[in-house]
Amino acid sequence: MSALLRRREAGIALALLVVIGVTTAIQPGFLLSSGGFRDLLLTPAILVVLAVGQAVVVITRNVDLSVGSVLGLTAYLTGRLFIEAPDLPIVVVALVAVAAGAVLGLVNGSIVAFARVPALVITLGTLYVYRGIALTWAGSDRIDAGDMPRSFLALGTQQVLGIPVLTIVAAVVLAVVAYYMYTARGGRQLYAIGSDPDAAELQGLPVRRRLLGAFALGGALAGLAGVMFAARYGTVSSGAGLGIELQVVGAVVVGGVAIFGGSGTVAGAALGAMLLLTINRALPVVGIPDFWQRAVVGALIIGAIALDRVLARRRSHRLAAERDTDQPGEGGPADREEANR
Repeated sequence: MSALLRRREAGIALALLVVIGVTTAIQPGFLLSSGGFRDLLLTPAILVVLAVGQAVVVITRNVDLSVGSVLGLTAYLTGRLFIEAPDLPIVVVALVAVAAGAVLGLVNGSIVAFARVPALVITLGTLYVYRGIALTWAGSDRIDAGDMPRSFLALGTQQVLGIPVLTIVAAVVLAVVAYYMYTARGGRQLYAIGSDPDAAELQGLPVRRRLLGAFALGGALAGLAGVMFAARYGTVSSGAGLGIELQVVGAVVVGGVAIFGGSGTVAGAALGAMLLLTINRALPVVGIPDFWQRAVVGALIIGAIALDRVLARRRSHRLAAERDTDQPGEGGPADREEANR
């Protein structure tokens, strides 16, 4: 139990509960109104899915800035499929959008893995390329709620035992990816690659294949987020998801995933997404101006990065101290063993 409480995720969860508790004390309707609890769970669902995919990429010491554009493109693709092929089942439409997102992510990963170009540069470029494709395709048109089936739009508001369907989808995604990262050999190899890519390659790990998989997964989840966006809001234009990539990276960093790779969890990233959006909802309720809302989020991101550096430095010093005690020298274990002979 004490080890669990010392984890970063426990601190983020505690901060989330404090924000909810304080805001509810000031304005009870924030949580206790008829739609308060539903909004608390539903609002972060899309960002949670994006943050989970981004966390996997960041753990490999990379980043994908194109997820907002992928979301917008796949959300528009979802709407167009319903217009052009109205008889397609919802599951098929969703799978097509997810597959399209995976292909877009694979493009990013291929350039990063084979051309060895920094992911920051590549995905910044594809952010504009994918957004440009969406703008060219959609133009000034938009997909309206009347263009999509009611059964699909119902997924954006429908609940199961009081829990929104989109929240359940996000929870399932989180559980599956977290299980893979924690138990599968491929998941552990992603951490090894992020800790030291050169050492991982020297040890014979399939670095390129793992990077391709990480980017493809991030793109696939961005595609799923595009489907969720279309169901949630019912209206899709070429500007869908514009700027959300900054929220995604912020959620991952606040959630304790080291921006330099090799540490953190997808559960922490999900909690970071929930914390950021809950703060965004809470601050206007308590009367905080828009400027200070952005300042608070920025301060959280800076604080999270600073904390990561402090923890990394302490960990490095501790490992160095343990290594020194194992070296032969006066008073060390080797000397005491030699003296006993």
